[in-house]
Amino acid sequence: MHLSADTSPTAAGPCMAGVSAALSRPRVIAFFCMAILTAAGWAYVLLAAIQGPSDTAGILTEICRTLPVSGASGAGTVALVAAMWGAMTLAMMLPTAGPMILTYAEIGETALRKGERIVSPIVLIAGYLSVWFGFAGVATLSQLGVMSLAAWLDISSLAAPASAVLFIVAGLYQFTALKQACLTACQRPFSFFFLNWTDRPRGVFRLGVRQGLFCLGCCWATMLLMFAAGAMNALWMALLGVVMLTEKMAKSPQVSRAIGIAFAGAGLAILGVSGFLVR
Repeated sequence: MHLSADTSPTAAGPCMAGVSAALSRPRVIAFFCMAILTAAGWAYVLLAAIQGPSDTAGILTEICRTLPVSGASGAGTVALVAAMWGAMTLAMMLPTAGPMILTYAEIGETALRKGERIVSPIVLIAGYLSVWFGFAGVATLSQLGVMSLAAWLDISSLAAPASAVLFIVAGLYQFTALKQACLTACQRPFSFFFLNWTDRPRGVFRLGVRQGLFCLGCCWATMLLMFAAGAMNALWMALLGVVMLTEKMAKSPQVSRAIGIAFAGAGLAILGVSGFLVR
């Protein structure tokens, strides 16, 4: 999908020509695409919250009361869990990619003014989301596996320590070299696009995939906290989404370290409240 610099008036008149010109601008396309997809994710989350009680105890606690995944009901469960993680991906991760996507769009507008062809930012977004939908698939399989295990064994006593471990792991990961390298790549998309610019759809899709992989390397541990915080818990989704966006926007490594300390501290607090540390 290519965009060109031709925005001449159409037979429909100046008004339609103006609309056509606006819709041909990469930044407008990128903004509306992100807005629509993010809104779709949040709409699913809010509808699910209205239809059922919010899981404030977290997935690891709730699944201990879930029936085995089998037969027709198993297929429905798989679809439901997959839709849940897909919606969370759109609602949480796409907004954090906003600065990166808009950076591509801004470079694209500069290229258009020079009369060059560019690929629509929709292709970039598709590449980015393909990575996170892959993560959603892995998360779906992981949740279904734990659900099946919970149907056969009483693992309710492990819910609190498992949630605590997730927070501690997420906290410690904030201090790793891989985390910092991926975070740096997320914070500096301009140089990435400038050095790897292409006007081929396949190439732009790959750029989206690469940016998605950087984002995955940066945020996978934080996303796993949804297992502990609660599936489709809108408050926790919004909070973690803001944390990830703030981290990407901030240039100081102190922000990332502060988040790590907070996560690890939360994990230790869970262990303390559950009495695990004093047993």
